[in-house]
Amino acid sequence: MSLRVVKFRLMARIKDLPSVDRPREKLLKYGVNKLLDTELLAILLGNGIKGSNVLNISHKIVNLIKIKGYNKIEYADLIKINGLGTVKVLQVLSVLELCKRFTSNKQIEILSAKDIWLLCSDIKQSKKEHFVVFYLDVQNRVIERQIMSIGTLDTSLVHPREVYEPAVTLHASSIIIAHNHPSGIIEPSENDIKITKVLVKAGEILGIKLENHIILTEKSYFSFKSKILIQY
Repeated sequence: MSLRVVKFRLMARIKDLPSVDRPREKLLKYGVNKLLDTELLAILLGNGIKGSNVLNISHKIVNLIKIKGYNKIEYADLIKINGLGTVKVLQVLSVLELCKRFTSNKQIEILSAKDIWLLCSDIKQSKKEHFVVFYLDVQNRVIERQIMSIGTLDTSLVHPREVYEPAVTLHASSIIIAHNHPSGIIEPSENDIKITKVLVKAGEILGIKLENHIILTEKSYFSFKSKILIQY
């Protein structure tokens, strides 16, 4: 999606967007798993304000969550966002609290590359590449999963700063990265290998280990670590 298209979606009124770009219509047609985080949040919020549509407001909330972590967002953080009144702030806080409760009592422990493949059922069949980061604690339990980019994977989309900044905020001990190959080809490209090497070096500097890089397809997966493409 081009920058121009993204800006149009964020600034235009929802009713002025093509039906394929309207969150509710998109959900009905393609299912909940096909929506971006901002689109899901837009459905929850319902509408925006003059000069700032609900996708724009949702985009700001998602960015805030990426910076602070969903378990640290407070009323004071959200009320500063233009377009959010008390009612909508309380709606967002309620959803975030539900997320905490659903995950706090059963943190998922990552024991193998297959665990990551199973946890990426929402993207492994997608026709677009999704780059995902799993932030792990010292016991290899998932603190949070974030989709960092959607589109052809390259170094311009995957920058160490964007990958590791949430790790610092979340006090993660290590990370695992994953991305899907819509082509169904399981082997890594030269670009995949290059990105992995860059992120391994960045992790070494920060003291946050990159445990593995998993390539996903609908039926299988490729583990960089098992193929000795990640070494320490």
